Formats: sequence, C-alpha cells, structure tokens
Amino acid sequence: MMILKKHLPRRTMLRGLGAAVALPLLDGMVPALTALGRTAARPVRRLGVVYVPNGVWMDRWTPTAVGPGLEITPTLEPVASFRRHLTVVSGLSSKQADPLPGEGGGDHARASGAYLTAAHPNKTEGADLRAGVSMDQVAAQTLGQQTQLASLELALDPNELVGACDAGYSCAYSNTLSWRTPTTPLPSESDPRAVFERLFGSTESTDPAVRRARLQEDRSVLDVVADKLSRLQNELGAGDRARLDEYLEAIRSVERRIGLAEEQSDRELPHVERPAGIPATFEEHAKLMFDLQVLAYQTDMTRVTTIMMGREVSSRAFPEIGVPDAHHPLSHHQGDEVKIAKLIKIDLYHVEMLAYYLQRLQETADGDGTLLDHSVILYGGGMSDGNSHSHAGLPTLLAGGAAGALKGDRHVRVKMDTPTANLYLTLLDIMGVPAETFGDSTGRLEPVAVV
Repeated sequence: MMILKKHLPRRTMLRGLGAAVALPLLDGMVPALTALGRTAARPVRRLGVVYVPNGVWMDRWTPTAVGPGLEITPTLEPVASFRRHLTVVSGLSSKQADPLPGEGGGDHARASGAYLTAAHPNKTEGADLRAGVSMDQVAAQTLGQQTQLASLELALDPNELVGACDAGYSCAYSNTLSWRTPTTPLPSESDPRAVFERLFGSTESTDPAVRRARLQEDRSVLDVVADKLSRLQNELGAGDRARLDEYLEAIRSVERRIGLAEEQSDRELPHVERPAGIPATFEEHAKLMFDLQVLAYQTDMTRVTTIMMGREVSSRAFPEIGVPDAHHPLSHHQGDEVKIAKLIKIDLYHVEMLAYYLQRLQETADGDGTLLDHSVILYGGGMSDGNSHSHAGLPTLLAGGAAGALKGDRHVRVKMDTPTANLYLTLLDIMGVPAETFGDSTGRLEPVAVV
C-alpha cells in the first residue's frame, strides 16, 4: 500500500469537457494513520432492496429447520454459495396491505404500496395518493447527506402505465416502492442509459437523435479525462492502480453493453411478450441494472437502492425459460400443477438474477473486504401466495454482512403476523439510522442483527 503525505479526498472526481468520473475507494483516500492501523475506519454500509411481484411458491422457498446452518431450499439453490451471508426470515406479514372494510380488491397495489412504507395505501385513482415514508427513504435522509445521490430507484418494467393498475388504485402504488413523503412516490427508472447518465452525466438533451450523435462523437466519458487519469495513476501505489483499472474496465463494460442494447433496440425483432425497455431480454436487462447498482455503490454515488424485478400484476412472460405464459395470470393457478410448475420456474429465475447481483458485490473490493461484506440486501415481496392474495408469511431473504452487523447462515422464524416494520427498524439500526418506531412496528427483530 502506498501512503501519501496528503491523502486523496473520498469524493475525488476526474473532470474534463463537462464529464465527471467518480473514483472508487482507494488506499490513497485513507489518511496515513488510518492506513497504518492506528485508528479504525468504519466501513461504509449500503442498503439494497430487490422486489419480486405476484407472490412466491412458498413450499419450495421456506426452510423447515430453524436456526444456524441454513437449509438451502430448491428455490434458493442459485444463491447456495453465499450461504454464510444469507438469512431467511419467515413469519413476517404486511397487515397494512390487507383491505379495510368496504375496500374490496386491490391486493396487488396494496402489496407494493405498503411493502416498504408499512402504511395502508389510500384507495384512489386520482391525485390524493397517500401511503407513508418508505424505509429506504428514511435511510436515505441520513445516508444521502454523504453521497451525491440520496437514493436510486430502479425497475425492469417501464412506467408508462397511468390511471388505475389494480382495482381502483393509482398506478403510482404499483410503479415504485419508494415514498419520500406520505404523498410523494418516487418514480423508478427502467432505462439503463438514463440511470448511467444520472450517475455519470451526459448531454442535457433528451432528443434521441442528439443522444445518438453524442455517442458517435464520444463513445466513452473516460476519453475526456484520459490525461488526468494517466497523471493520477502515476501517483498511486500498485494496489490502487490495479483497483482503479478494474473499476474503469467495469465502467467500459457497462458502456459497451448499453451501446449494444441501444443498437438492438432499433432493430426489427420478432414478436415477444411485452418487451420492457432495453436490452430486449429480461436477463440482460436485469444484469445490466444490477451492474449499475454495483457501480453506484463502488463510487459511493449512493448507499441506498431499490429495484423492482417486476411490478405487481405484471404480465411479463419468460419464454427463455420455457414459460410463455404471463406471470400474473399464472399466479392465479387454482391448484393447476402445470401452472404451479411454471411459477416455480419464474421464482428460480428471479433468484438466479439475485445470485448474479450477489456475485458482482462479492467480487468487488471495498476497503478491507467486499461490497457484499459491507452491504445488506433485502430480497422479497409484498405477497406470499399470489393465488389467494395473501400478505402473511412473506418471502424474506437478507443477504450481505453489513460490515459485521448482520448474522448469516441461518433461518429466523418469528411469530406469524409479526409486522415487516419490525425488520425495518432493525435494518435502520444496522445502517446507523436508529428510529423509535416505523409504520406499524411493535418492536425489533433482535435475532437478525449481531448488535
């Protein structure tokens, strides 16, 4: 490790011709005394939420054994290699997603609307939206003071739908998990190019022709800072140079894939079931969005992210895994074994995408560990049984080490109907954002955290 007399600021940016590239955490950014071990630098913790819609086939999700030594169930098999960083929590419920007297249907809209807010969504198709401040935004209010972006809200379905998406409820309840205030939902972004530009900057014009011309003139934001980058590399130690090279190659890789996806979006493609944005395939789209989240964490652009693998009532089909049927109608299987088998395939496919995300976090160095060591990822949904619209016993998986604050390799079973808000209070504690109460909380989930 190279110890500089004057360490680099944590938010070092390389700038040139209107472009800016944030750097990952390098040894040269750590004060000399800290680098020598005379003081302890607390690792930065990140919070991520990955949401899956329309319920999960719980018989293949829930472990039978409770306690340490996590039983890897069939649906969780893709993430088996991350066992020491996994905690399954069973028994949590979202009572705020249940209908009030006279409300009737709308369980899907309430599922996502109440998921991170732990508040009952007001039934409306108009402007009088109301839920609650979401857990991620409570965290972002504190953690966002130290980053360029307070949070990042992503999705794999576009948000073009307006009006009612589910039985008298505004699409706003289905299009996002994040609420800045009880009446202000935050829109989620499904376009990787827009996400990249939000993170790293680009032309101010949103005209597609202008953006294509910009791509032809400057294929990489790195080109405009090449000289400064070269000078900086000469000042770094061997470890920092290798880490910087790895980081810059990650950016180039994402840029190449975005460019390829944009080219493919202009091609005449065979008919597919409800294509969602770019790239054309679900897997490539999901992986690209996860890569962008890793880059956002790596550059410390933000420490809070959410991503919806699909919105509630999503009718996306998955022909690439042998499921040409729409997801939401399949969830109303009425005991049909053929439909159930297809639902199980979708569940497994979603977890395979999670495995990719965790692998990217695991292979990305961060201080004295990896991004996975220092993050906590909440994976789950606001509905367990899609056939009955049940909001009880929700599928809930925690992944990551949270810088030593999160226990792993176990199954925690809580009393049925324990509010999800109890878990959120614990996660806020872990993130250094303590709160007395949240939503309909009745306490904390002490078995989840180390401290």
